[in-house]
Amino acid sequence: MAAGKGTRMKSRWPKVLHRLAGRALLQHVTDTTAGLKARSCVVITGHGAPEVEAKIDHLTLGYAGFDMKCVRQEPQLGTGHAVLQAVPLLPDDGVVVVLSGDVPLIAGETLRALITACAGQHLALLTIEFADPSGYGRIVRDETGWVGDDVGGVAATAPVLAIVEHKDATDAQRQIREVYSGIMAVPARWLKRWLARLDARNAQGEYYLTDIVKFAVADGVAVVAHTIDDALQVAGINSPVQLAELEREFQKRQARALMEQGVRLADPARLDVRGQLTCGEDVDIDVNCIFEGVVRLGDGVRVGANCIIANANIAAGAVIHPFTHIDGEKPGVQVGEGALVGPFARLRPGAVLGAGVHIGNFVEVKNSTLAAGAKANHLAYLGDATVGERVNFGAGSITANYDGANKHRTVIEADVHIGSNCVLVAPVIIGAGGTVGGGSTITKNTPPGALSVARGKQVSLAHWARPVKQPG
Repeated sequence: MAAGKGTRMKSRWPKVLHRLAGRALLQHVTDTTAGLKARSCVVITGHGAPEVEAKIDHLTLGYAGFDMKCVRQEPQLGTGHAVLQAVPLLPDDGVVVVLSGDVPLIAGETLRALITACAGQHLALLTIEFADPSGYGRIVRDETGWVGDDVGGVAATAPVLAIVEHKDATDAQRQIREVYSGIMAVPARWLKRWLARLDARNAQGEYYLTDIVKFAVADGVAVVAHTIDDALQVAGINSPVQLAELEREFQKRQARALMEQGVRLADPARLDVRGQLTCGEDVDIDVNCIFEGVVRLGDGVRVGANCIIANANIAAGAVIHPFTHIDGEKPGVQVGEGALVGPFARLRPGAVLGAGVHIGNFVEVKNSTLAAGAKANHLAYLGDATVGERVNFGAGSITANYDGANKHRTVIEADVHIGSNCVLVAPVIIGAGGTVGGGSTITKNTPPGALSVARGKQVSLAHWARPVKQPG
């Protein structure tokens, strides 16, 4: 369900498109759904439907063989009315798992346990106990009867009779601490029958999905509860404050999991993982680092403070010095074994660094390959270049790869020395073992082993007088 307006977010964006750990809330849910290997996913949109549906179209590209469709709920008349819009797309022989687009951290294993409890024939509810259950629908059980192990494989509990919304609950019912999480698994054939019987005779004048519990009881269908104690999995987002709180709790878990694997974090509270981070042994990460997309850090990698690393594979023993920005989105960045990068370096998509490469302060590399031992230590730009082994690329030098319409490639062969403040105008090849004198602008290929100098002749005028500013 992704139709809500999210008024308390105070944003023009639909609530489900706000980001947690670098991904839209809705994307967290659809990613989990895809992991269940479901036949299809139906997203119910409403407020901001065009924006949400455009995001869904983008997400669908990442799920091979996964059928994702959208239906609209207009107007929004409650959760039962929302699910009713999806009925034409639900096959009778399936189990429907109802999820909320603003509850991003539900775990796949929890949903699989819920589906097992449903067993294709029961109504299975995901529940949790809260010390303060205010605002949640209460689970009302029949304490005179017990449901045994033979129902859905769940432990013996008092059967569920109803879910009572907070606004409709009596004082006694409001004392109940077990609440409905908003997540259920239900056979489609039963769900369709029960949705057709909903009405809006309640305090909010809405069609409550939770009313299907009383229909299940009336029809003799067992209502079972799968109870968890992890509040993070069922935490919903209704405001920027809640979003920030959930972000920090999520990041704490990410940090703890990394440390349990052996990663050394200078301060677990100052780490943001906004994608998938995989680390080898003896990895060391300093404060205020952000990891996005898919990042792999090999054994012994050290990452300095205030780095941003996205979609990169950093091999064993490499050191990423502070304030380095690595953005490997399509294609990713490769950093070779024992390479040194930064501080204040920038690696853009397509940067491939071989073993022992040095990329120093204020050096930018884009769509370029540097072979083992190559160095660009200061104030340089390497774009669309192929750099050979042991090349030394001088301070202030650049490859001029763009002619205003097309990109062109520079090839610098092995053991070349490029002096300071040079411009290599692509397409151009610098022959192996050659030297380019400082301040040169090279527009033609140079032969191997040659010294190439292309600059104006130095002229000195003795006793030259500087102009004097005239008064007034």
